[in-house]
Amino acid sequence: MKILVIDDHALFREGLCHVLNALQDDVTILEAPDFTRAMQCLLENVDLDLVLLDLNMPGTDGFSALAAFSEQYPALPVVILSASSQRSDIQRALDAGAMGYIPKDTTSSVMLNALRIILSGSVYVPPDYAQHEPKDAQSHRGNSHQLTPRQQQVLRLLVEGIPNKVIATQLDLAEATVKMHVTAILKTLGVTNRTQAAMAVEKLGLDILSD
Repeated sequence: MKILVIDDHALFREGLCHVLNALQDDVTILEAPDFTRAMQCLLENVDLDLVLLDLNMPGTDGFSALAAFSEQYPALPVVILSASSQRSDIQRALDAGAMGYIPKDTTSSVMLNALRIILSGSVYVPPDYAQHEPKDAQSHRGNSHQLTPRQQQVLRLLVEGIPNKVIATQLDLAEATVKMHVTAILKTLGVTNRTQAAMAVEKLGLDILSD
């Protein structure tokens, strides 16, 4: 496995590399202190499996970098590692194509579990992200089967038979991001296609169809 860590703090990168070595037996870790050198690493290492990206960096900020990665490398999972736990930052990162959002104060064991979830094809968000949703959002979630709010929006359109390209337009997302969410939704619901997803919505009594 090959992982690229993008963070301008050398000490944090060093500590993170130590944690990542426990992810599996054979891990190669590349480091970049900024977006320019990160892009160079991507060009030189087409076999990357994962990117860990800080939001606050000199020059190109993390959100701009995330947008560039999502556009140029849509199949490459990018995970945000940030000191911020603000819901707005988490939602913005997911909308821009991040496969996960891990606060920097997360324990090493939780971080490793989160990365394993992401590498299996699912999206990871901090537990507090769902627990601290506004009450009106919680009322619409019902038994949402652990789908994020954005995934519920995508699922709502998906079961109506709307194509990914149109979903992307309606939700102002990149089409690659919609595909990522669809993959995560199908995996979470334990189904393999849109028809089965629609049946699961009815069977599980999910209330994602309510606005």
